[in-house]
Amino acid sequence: MELNLYQIDAFTDRVFKGNPAAVCPLERWLKDADLQAVAEENNLSETAFYVPAEAGFHLRWFTPKSEVDLCGHATLATAFVIFNFSDYADDTVKFETRSGELMVSKNNELLVMDFPSQPGKPCATPPLLVEGLGKTPIEVLSSEDYMAVFEHQEDVTALKPNFDALSKLDLRGVMVTAKGKDVDFVSRFFAPRYGINEDPVTGSAHCALTPYWAGKLNKTKLSAKQVSKRTGYIACELKGNRVFLSGKAVKYLEGKINF
Repeated sequence: MELNLYQIDAFTDRVFKGNPAAVCPLERWLKDADLQAVAEENNLSETAFYVPAEAGFHLRWFTPKSEVDLCGHATLATAFVIFNFSDYADDTVKFETRSGELMVSKNNELLVMDFPSQPGKPCATPPLLVEGLGKTPIEVLSSEDYMAVFEHQEDVTALKPNFDALSKLDLRGVMVTAKGKDVDFVSRFFAPRYGINEDPVTGSAHCALTPYWAGKLNKTKLSAKQVSKRTGYIACELKGNRVFLSGKAVKYLEGKINF
């Protein structure tokens, strides 16, 4: 079997920056075991697969270990592939996913994703979270992930996590965040439970980060930077129960998978 493969760096306009995602267009769904094997072989934080649907495309995301419900950077990467390397003519693409209908639109050089807002709820600080981060946050919230809030950007950049401890937490991952210096807020994201020690740029985490910082800063349009080694930039906007995440993408490679 031969599949087309694209590797796209999302939330950046430069290769080797942002978050790399593999994208595989399919004519029909393969067996789940085959999809998982391809994702494991790619060994990226996410591999996206899509097939045509009546009103757009069905989209699924896999880490090297399992399928996930929502992934921002791989959705951005998939839209980039559809807009640039297929005969798709519209400026908006609709995806049917495990998280409902998602839309991505072109706005000049930016791709704008329409995602559900997923605000966190304040919760007690798990001891494993403190052990894993090596520092006690000033506030902790939970949604699909834990959100650990720190006072300063330097608190976030200086963290040296214990990934073994973080992998034992009961939620998908941990986002750490603080008010930014040259942007509204910064973040990092750790998901060792899913085989991703540190994700370079995590679109889905901003579904929780955006409503949190919109409330703290009393504004609905925010600039964000994920301060991983690769770094990525996301423009965020809160509109009711939706979050609009905007970013750029660039192609790193195009090839074939044979198995």
